[in-house]
Amino acid sequence: MVRFLAGKGVQYALVLLFAVTLNFMLPRMMPGSPLVFLAGEDVGFLSEAQRTELLRSLGLDQPLWRQYVQYLGNLATGNLGYSFQKGRPISEIIVERLPWTLLLVGLALLAATLIGVVWGTLVAWRRGSAFDLGSLGISMFFESTPSFWLGMIFIAVFAARLRWFPIFGAQTPGVSLAGWAMVANTAWHLALPLATLTLITIPGNFLIMRYSMLTVLGEQYIATAKAKGLAERTVIYRHAMRNALLPMATVVMLNLGFIASGATVIETVFSYPGVGRLLYEAVLNRDYPVIQATFFILTVSVIAANVLADLLYPLIDPRVRHAR
Repeated sequence: MVRFLAGKGVQYALVLLFAVTLNFMLPRMMPGSPLVFLAGEDVGFLSEAQRTELLRSLGLDQPLWRQYVQYLGNLATGNLGYSFQKGRPISEIIVERLPWTLLLVGLALLAATLIGVVWGTLVAWRRGSAFDLGSLGISMFFESTPSFWLGMIFIAVFAARLRWFPIFGAQTPGVSLAGWAMVANTAWHLALPLATLTLITIPGNFLIMRYSMLTVLGEQYIATAKAKGLAERTVIYRHAMRNALLPMATVVMLNLGFIASGATVIETVFSYPGVGRLLYEAVLNRDYPVIQATFFILTVSVIAANVLADLLYPLIDPRVRHAR
């Protein structure tokens, strides 16, 4: 077990190093320059000396290898740097934005997991029925639906036309709220992005749970439980569903990492002030340090989710622990 964890640790360290290197190179390979966004329309009137001084102040006048070494050194000390555009420490900006992303992602993951597990269980028990075929069709529709398109449909129908929900933001601007009024206002703004992210996450959980249940229902102990005359509810939830949940544990852990990066599009569509929206703004403004910091956080979240899955799965399934 120790050897296995050590090998996994080396693999994840190499993956992190590769991701960090790619994270450093990609913003600098993008077309455009931060000078255009910092100096605005006056960039063409800057002298060579002024351009050089501006690049020096941003640390972009140094050779690429030296910038890379400095970037790794800053990451090792937890220093994410300063935003070119906002002139503030990136750690402060992320601390402001991260709770909104965690709220959106956490609630969406919880809702999508519960709905996917229960839905997949019931559909698998009635496999081959009209309910099964209809559920597969619905899940395939949402699985293939682009998240930005679904979000725009929700905005057009429920926000712009019916005016049931706000079009953008996480709270009503210019209004000071506290207590339950603030909670209600936040939930009102969260409804559409949460519904969008949940709907595009449910199909994956549903399909995994359905196929896992179908495998379990073919086992001998399920036939034995039925032969004993146990109630249908008991067979489904106490015997079949509990064993079918094992693959779902890995899926949930992986979703925990990938859904955070998937929320970037939804946060952009709804102008939701999370880390994903911050990344979109940084790309538009060629704010290299912010791009690197947000990509780094998303990468670490995916790797951390994989590590957590590797640690928890042997505890959930003793067969994996014995095999290792």
